[in-house]
Amino acid sequence: MMSPTSNTPPLRILHLEDSTLDHELVKRALKKAEACVELTRVDTLEDFSLILTQSRFSVILADYRLAGFTALDAWKILQQHHLQTPFVLLSGAIGESAAVAAIKMGISDYLPKEDMGKLWRVLERTIEIHRIQQEKEAADFELAESEKRLASFAEHLQITIEQERAAIAREIHDDIGGSLAAVRFDLAWMSRHTTDTAALSHLSAANDMLTHALEASQRIMMNLRPAVLDQGLVAAVHWLATSFSKRTGLPVTVRAPHKIDGLPKPVQLAAYRTTQEALTNVGKYARCSQVQIELSDTEGVLTLEITDDGVGISEQDLAKVGSFGIRGLKERARTVDGWLDVSAQSGRGTSIILSIPLSPDENNNPGDFDQ
Repeated sequence: MMSPTSNTPPLRILHLEDSTLDHELVKRALKKAEACVELTRVDTLEDFSLILTQSRFSVILADYRLAGFTALDAWKILQQHHLQTPFVLLSGAIGESAAVAAIKMGISDYLPKEDMGKLWRVLERTIEIHRIQQEKEAADFELAESEKRLASFAEHLQITIEQERAAIAREIHDDIGGSLAAVRFDLAWMSRHTTDTAALSHLSAANDMLTHALEASQRIMMNLRPAVLDQGLVAAVHWLATSFSKRTGLPVTVRAPHKIDGLPKPVQLAAYRTTQEALTNVGKYARCSQVQIELSDTEGVLTLEITDDGVGISEQDLAKVGSFGIRGLKERARTVDGWLDVSAQSGRGTSIILSIPLSPDENNNPGDFDQ
């Protein structure tokens, strides 16, 4: 059965067969096919179980009915050993229903003994299919691990970004804010100690510019580190909506409970940043006339929906290589075990929906809504 000059390692076959004659027929069939194999026979479940602990085989070839047991009993033992060795039935007529049942259990293939001439082709096909399945499982596992690593990196990146934003906000508050406040005191002192009309006019203009700079620095600090979240997510969403309306002139309707208690900081931050990014996109691209924001915590899920009546987003825009806004929001949602859906049609507006499951102690009654 093995070519004396072949450098190919033999295919190791475990033959579960209680008939010496049938075992010889298998050997002849494989020899006739010039197969390079190493054939080992066992005829009891005890020997079958023992040899699985001692050796590894490329394929198992088993008769269906043996003395006191069936191939299905051997299959169960194979599963108990946590082995994924291909398993082929070679038996007399066992009936179509029994063969189908065996295949459904996970047995690789079935060949009647009267078709012994096809044995080598069946074994080759079975091993090839098994190899492909193993490679697919390995690729799927690697893909899943890669996605886990990517999700972990995305979470780490989000945390790092928030930390850097907080650090910049503190610098603006401590350095720039402090300096601007000192300049305001000096301008006020100069205004009190001069009567020159031209000087007072310049001081008034400087004070107006200083007021604008202070407001801008406060707005930047709020965008970098949303201290408004200390008042709760509902208050923060209302603040974002009001700021957006003042900046763009677009009306924003907010429908939300008066208060949602017990939300973890990461969940609040994810919802806040989603609202912030969505409104930024609306201001840049939507060309809409109104925006609606709905926030709820019913049925154990925090749901945030931002909807506009603008031009919408096409599938091509969402699939652009450089389109990271929505993708970033989706990754942020995953960091809190949530998900983000985008419903958009060209010319019919866009709806961005963030959903985050809440644990029982985070889920509160929705309360009364206000407009």
